[in-house]
Amino acid sequence: MKTNPHYLSAFATFIVFGFISLPIRELHGYESNQILYYRVAFALLCLAIIIGVFRRSSLLRTLDQYRHAAPPEKRKFLRNALAGSVFLTVNWLTFIYVINHISVQTGSFSYLLCPIITTLLGFVLLKEKLHLTQWAALIISAAACALIGVDSLTNLLFSLFIATSYALYLITQRILREYDRIVLLAMQVLLALICLSVPGTAFRGPVPQEGHFFAMILVLSSVFTVLPLFLNAFALKGLPASTLGALMYINPIINFALAFGYYGEKATYSQWIAYGLILLSVVVANLRNWLPQAKIKRVGV
Repeated sequence: MKTNPHYLSAFATFIVFGFISLPIRELHGYESNQILYYRVAFALLCLAIIIGVFRRSSLLRTLDQYRHAAPPEKRKFLRNALAGSVFLTVNWLTFIYVINHISVQTGSFSYLLCPIITTLLGFVLLKEKLHLTQWAALIISAAACALIGVDSLTNLLFSLFIATSYALYLITQRILREYDRIVLLAMQVLLALICLSVPGTAFRGPVPQEGHFFAMILVLSSVFTVLPLFLNAFALKGLPASTLGALMYINPIINFALAFGYYGEKATYSQWIAYGLILLSVVVANLRNWLPQAKIKRVGV
């Protein structure tokens, strides 16, 4: 049987993302703002090289698309591109801090929550309609958050902050979905680097002298930032969003496996129950996508 390259690309995307804690933990001795600054700078360099060599036509098409847009569309583009840059930068900074100074499982939990929060924000901000199963999933995930909050309110707040910042970034990308994803990302990373480079922000800090730092930053920026985005862009050309939505849970599952199996982190009974509830909410939220239409009708969804 012939293998679907789009499916393999999607599968590889979330496997790669699942191991992102490895290079971040290698940099635990450095300040989170330093790691963020050089990750952004190296990611922009990688994107500039790739766009210049392989995607010049996409860049020209995007510039032409913006040039011929009506003034309200231009304002919408600039507003959402800037907002997306801010949300992505905040998400990266917080995730780096949590992985190195809180716990890997807190970062993992945030990406289990992310699709649920994205669904909620889509309803609130984009006026998207939610089905009964999606409302049920939101209630279940709220119960999971309550359990985590009882065990550790700080960890819950960090997870919610990471999940919400990334969900807001995804919302801006959904609004600008007619623009090339890679070109748009390069523009947002450029905006982030400009903001981080403003004198007085103290994001760059003293330039590290260790070769290990820059080696890990290069790996983090290319293998764990740019490569998955290209794989994901290719996957989107041949797979429905529902399939990608199901596969994206590979990422936090691998992160949890690393947290418990590699880093030796522990979880309380209430945390295990909360993680189980979040997985249940994921199944419930995706029933309409995963079940055949005939079965959906019978369960009344």
